[in-house]
Amino acid sequence: MKVAVVGGGIAGLSAARRLEALDPGAEVVVVEPDSVLGGKVRTERVGGFVIEAAPDSFLSRKERGVGLCEELGLGGELVGRRPENHRTYVRRGAELLRLPEGLTGMIPTNLDALERSALLSEEGRARFSAEPDAPVAGGDEDESVAAFVTRRFGRESYDALVEPLMTGIYGGDGEQLSLRATFPQLRALELEHGSLLRALPVQPAPGERPPFVSLRGGMDVLVTTLVSRLERTTVVRRAALAVGRTAGGYELALGEGESLRTDGVVVATPAYVAAGLLEKLDPELADAHVSIPYASSVVVTLAFSTDQVAPLDGYGYVIPRAEGGDVLACTWSSHKWEGRAPEGSALVRVYAGRFGGRDLTDSADGELVELARRELALLDVTAEPTLIRVQRWPRGMPQYVLGHPERVERIEGLVAEHAGIALAGAAYRGVGVPDCIASGEAAAESVAQALVGTRV
Repeated sequence: MKVAVVGGGIAGLSAARRLEALDPGAEVVVVEPDSVLGGKVRTERVGGFVIEAAPDSFLSRKERGVGLCEELGLGGELVGRRPENHRTYVRRGAELLRLPEGLTGMIPTNLDALERSALLSEEGRARFSAEPDAPVAGGDEDESVAAFVTRRFGRESYDALVEPLMTGIYGGDGEQLSLRATFPQLRALELEHGSLLRALPVQPAPGERPPFVSLRGGMDVLVTTLVSRLERTTVVRRAALAVGRTAGGYELALGEGESLRTDGVVVATPAYVAAGLLEKLDPELADAHVSIPYASSVVVTLAFSTDQVAPLDGYGYVIPRAEGGDVLACTWSSHKWEGRAPEGSALVRVYAGRFGGRDLTDSADGELVELARRELALLDVTAEPTLIRVQRWPRGMPQYVLGHPERVERIEGLVAEHAGIALAGAAYRGVGVPDCIASGEAAAESVAQALVGTRV
């Protein structure tokens, strides 16, 4: 079979690898106009610094992240966060308040640690602790993350604890994010046990690996290793414009007047790109993609000499929406991971851009650097940075707003009518690296099943 994979991010590359494995004679063509493969998984190395453009880690409990690394011989390169700096904070004004120990997901389960925390008022802690007495909601309708957490734990717990953590994952607005699409396990626990605090363990069960892992040499080691193992995959550096049907399969219209005939197509692009690609093939399928909104963000990375800056005694901090402003979080990368900065230097990443707020990707580098430096000045970090990097991600994060599960079901039903077409990426059932890997592999399996009857 000959299959085009549109999109050279981690989902598309994972699809290409799986297609090769499913059909020893497969010919795979990755169509990607960017000069760098890997999508948002990209790393820069300069002067002893290891600078991540977007994700700096992934969840080890989602099996296809660790699984793919092990299959590529990278299991020994997976590293956890530095345990000696295991502290995370919430910024309130210019004060950093430590998150309590015993977080399971976004929910504090160690009530003694919560009692010692300054994040909640006495009334807020009492309301949180009373969660087992909160009634279980009937029906099966979806609700927002904010509505669910407020109903179970009180509004103060949502605003002070859960919202900043949730925003750090999605960059979104919990008043709009679908619980069923983002944290369905929380509703499942409520229905099964009548209470999250009764159901969740005070301490997570110890696993073989730490909860978050990265690659010792940087996240793009996964991408470069994966690409180096592809044997029958070529890369076409063109923009894909449209997918059309032919008598024997599909034709992909490319930039510069070129085209590519294939038996099947994996579309591994953002939803708004997929909408344009699929408009000719299936206007209804394209329209379903248009309704998936996206958030834009920027990452400003700054390095400082530790002679002039006292590093934070932890991994970093998150900022509640209630604080206002554009900044979501700040990570001290050199305290979070080994080997991210040379001796005598500290590396800091500032994340900015909230869904529903202003689009910072249109701002000049100088404005974004000033925004990051104003944030750090709240912690008395006023020294001149020794290194500056600015990364923009316009429409970079899909938002699983209310109605997303139904939207995805509709998309999956429509695409099933086109044998040899499959979809992959962060727009559908998970935004993390392991989710995207799994979606690419599943898309490859769907195409192979349709074209050659390969069973997996």
